[in-house]
Amino acid sequence: MNDLNTEVMFLKGVGPRLTPAFQKLGLLTARDVLLHFPRRYDDRRNMPQVRDVHPGDWVTLKGRVVSVNSRPTGRGMVILSAYLRDASGSIELTWFNQPWIKKALEKHDGEVIVYGQIKEGRNALTIQAPEYELIGEDDDPEDFAKIVPVYALTEGLPQKAMRNAAANAIEKFLPSVEEALPLEVRKSQKLKDIQWCLRQIHEPESDEWRQEARRRLVFEEFFYLQVALALRRAETHAEVGIPFPIEKLKAGEKVSLNLETSSADHALSRGQAVVAKSDFASHLFEELNEEERAGEPLWDQIHRMLPFNLTGAQTRVVEEVWADMAVPHPMNRLVQGDVGSGKTAVAACAMLAAVRSGYQAAMMAPTEILAEQHANSLRRLFEPLKIEVDLIIGKQNSTERKRALKATESGAANIVVGTHALIQEGVQFAKLGFVVIDEQHRFGVMQRLALREKGLGNPDVLVMTATPIPRTLTMTLYGDLDLSVIDELPPGRKPIKTHWRPSRDRGTVYASAIKLLEDGRQAYVVCPMVSESEKMQAQAAEELYAQLQMGVFEKYRVGLLHGQMKPKGKEEVMDRFRRHELDVLVSTTVIEVGVDVPNSSIMIIEDANRFGLSQLHQLRGRVGRGEYSSYCVLVADAKGEEARTRMETMVETSDGFKIAEVDLRLRGPGELAGTKQSGNLDFKIADLVQDGKQLEIARQEAIALLSRDPLLDQEAHQRLKARIQERRSKLAAATVS
Repeated sequence: MNDLNTEVMFLKGVGPRLTPAFQKLGLLTARDVLLHFPRRYDDRRNMPQVRDVHPGDWVTLKGRVVSVNSRPTGRGMVILSAYLRDASGSIELTWFNQPWIKKALEKHDGEVIVYGQIKEGRNALTIQAPEYELIGEDDDPEDFAKIVPVYALTEGLPQKAMRNAAANAIEKFLPSVEEALPLEVRKSQKLKDIQWCLRQIHEPESDEWRQEARRRLVFEEFFYLQVALALRRAETHAEVGIPFPIEKLKAGEKVSLNLETSSADHALSRGQAVVAKSDFASHLFEELNEEERAGEPLWDQIHRMLPFNLTGAQTRVVEEVWADMAVPHPMNRLVQGDVGSGKTAVAACAMLAAVRSGYQAAMMAPTEILAEQHANSLRRLFEPLKIEVDLIIGKQNSTERKRALKATESGAANIVVGTHALIQEGVQFAKLGFVVIDEQHRFGVMQRLALREKGLGNPDVLVMTATPIPRTLTMTLYGDLDLSVIDELPPGRKPIKTHWRPSRDRGTVYASAIKLLEDGRQAYVVCPMVSESEKMQAQAAEELYAQLQMGVFEKYRVGLLHGQMKPKGKEEVMDRFRRHELDVLVSTTVIEVGVDVPNSSIMIIEDANRFGLSQLHQLRGRVGRGEYSSYCVLVADAKGEEARTRMETMVETSDGFKIAEVDLRLRGPGELAGTKQSGNLDFKIADLVQDGKQLEIARQEAIALLSRDPLLDQEAHQRLKARIQERRSKLAAATVS
């Protein structure tokens, strides 16, 4: 058998000249070429006569070329025109800037076979830039008129060269491909063997067989990922963590704290916390009053802490988090909840349990605005329970920072809120046992790990997001995390009324906003997404700010907020708006996440068709946070079908998960996830939109297999184990980078 690691250079038709183009696509070996699947197929089996074709048809035609002419255009382009004639008539063929085709057609004395789409020409039907082959005496037209793969290419790599390389890899190297999918799984799902599938995906004999091959290859990709994620979860669950005494706290029983010296790695004995014997530890626990040691059940403290009752969904998620905290393994749980669903209250309940167990808790937020907001909210909640909340952010002066660092290191600060400043050198915790990451997609994996490493042993980690994520994406991006979903909004929360208006109605939209301003409300105006450049965004916001300040809002106090402003300037503007020293805030999407101004009751989004659905939903969530009726107005001339779908979806539903599903269909998983989180989405053939059911099936098969062989130690699973280790190495490399 031939070695699958044979360099791509040695495949038929590649050689030194085309090797760099193959390498640019990541195709270094014969194995890589076998796994470079076609992105679509041309079905050339439809071979009508010329007289039977119609505009829009994709057809294969066979005949003789009767004339070939080339003519230059005024723009420096050369158009090649030829006529193909069969027994029923003739049709024009055109190519652009390809003079070598003229020479090939003029030299050829036999028939030509072409494939392309029929279009209306100036005077007759035409096929522009058709694929063609010159038929010799020994050639069979059926070799051309078949289902033909179309591959993703790069500059300098012709489709024909890619097809030849794939065909050569199938011919010479396919027998070397070993089956890694266990027989029991293939039988369960009625899947064909790998060699048959690879042949049919590159050289399909029928559309039915191609689909059968694709089903197996899609399943395989999902299955390997789900096994890898399940193993990673199992390893995390096997690590030694903190067994918080949740049941004792819920019952109001006394929590005993062992202050004996622990091992160097802060190992935890079963059922009791072990900490290093030191002055700060002794001081921390001597200061616990009787209420903190025993007496008041945890739920009673929560009812005293929260000024509202938790929803059923919040209560369920709190219990799920507490159940994780109770076991002697580190928690890794993702809490998803739509805008306004009450994730912070859930986090507060978890932090309370950690503090009452004698540990510190930390919350890391992506921006200073959000960190300050969380700190203020948590202080109000925890003040009646005599629990200290401190803040560490970059803008603090030296006196504030020193005091906060000292309180954190001594343990006087029970809960510490901050930005990435929490993971900087010099920030030391006395006994960090519980970590909350808010809007987790804003942080890299290494940042989350850095905060965790500041803890005692293996702190429990709760990550939260207000960005609803479709289930298929959750199972791939966060399959190694346990998942909780807050799928219920608090009662009494008024729905945000969303309207879509064309740009010609802009005057009416702003007149409506002025009526609300006259009633004492405040307004957001979000400037259009002119480009991905923050500098251009800032310029657009400044122009809109000047127009509105001197125009429709000249009688009102108007502020400006954009990403090019210095952090201190952004904070000052946001604080002024929060204190109602500004009536209108013109902003870019920097106000997208977390900012809470209950008095703001209208958001106008200019050129809303330029924004993604999830981003529009997040922006809309900045209003409707108070007691007043709130409105979101999308000003957009949405002409394309996709743009209209986005606008109509926003008007029709406020369910973030429904919106996320539509967004997934429109934009695809890679763009929706973002490049930082797309390491798990490196699929060669699977499609999360098209193949969601297959993902569910693969996940269940992975769980079933690991229940029978948790470490993949059985002989029948050794090839699978090797494949999974390879997959996990790639995931780890993608995560670190």
